[in-house]
Amino acid sequence: MTRKELIGLIHERRSFLCVGLDTDPAKMPEHLRNEKDGVFLFNRAIIDATIDACVAYKPNLAFYEALGLEGLRQLKLTMDYIHSLKKPVFTIADAKRGDIGNTSERYAKAFLDPKGDFNFDSMTIAPYMGADSVTPFTVYDGKWVILLALTSNKGAFDFQLTEDNNGTPLYQRVLESSKQWGNEENMMYVVGATKAEMLGDVRRIVPGSFLLVPGVGAQGGSLEEVCKHGLNKDCGLLVNSSRGIIYASTGMDFADRAAEEARKLQQQMAAVL
Repeated sequence: MTRKELIGLIHERRSFLCVGLDTDPAKMPEHLRNEKDGVFLFNRAIIDATIDACVAYKPNLAFYEALGLEGLRQLKLTMDYIHSLKKPVFTIADAKRGDIGNTSERYAKAFLDPKGDFNFDSMTIAPYMGADSVTPFTVYDGKWVILLALTSNKGAFDFQLTEDNNGTPLYQRVLESSKQWGNEENMMYVVGATKAEMLGDVRRIVPGSFLLVPGVGAQGGSLEEVCKHGLNKDCGLLVNSSRGIIYASTGMDFADRAAEEARKLQQQMAAVL
């Protein structure tokens, strides 16, 4: 999906919501846990319930890889279903990969290749091995790299916020350097919602770029604060909610409750847009 198409989708649906498909069989409704394709059936129900309120889905690959080959099959079923829909949606492989060049090439082929099994629109990448670990992910037209910039976990303070002799935090150096690796048409950045007050600093470095902002909802991030500091003229935000939507209920009404929670966020986003 191109930048123009993504912006068009945001304005069409009056939403910049991303739904995280962090599907854990232990947290699924009981009636799906023993189903042969329970993970896929859960994902499909969530997608059907929320697609009119969101513009993106973000499967966290760890939840599928932890289930072995069967988990990857469930992921493929999910992606095949998304691709079969007449309603377009942006897809994110939340993989946080990053390795030496030839290894990154294989990761990119595995998840971004249009002829591959998964054909995601984008992929989260760890930038700390430098340019040659990131640029292999930029070779596919219409595909995006989403670099980890400023994450919401406590450990972010261990490295990302450490300063050099000039007082520049490491995450800001990453942002500056990354502008040589990609552009606003193929590179986004992860900035945690719990760091919303720092979005202004991020925007000064990458004013036109899209930001993927996790942490709204169950992790305590504020949508209002994220919009206040992070919006740009093209919206420039994809705000993710995972647990707060997909696990809004563990009963038979799980999809209906997910739809309700997604609509609440979508209505707030529509007011902002």
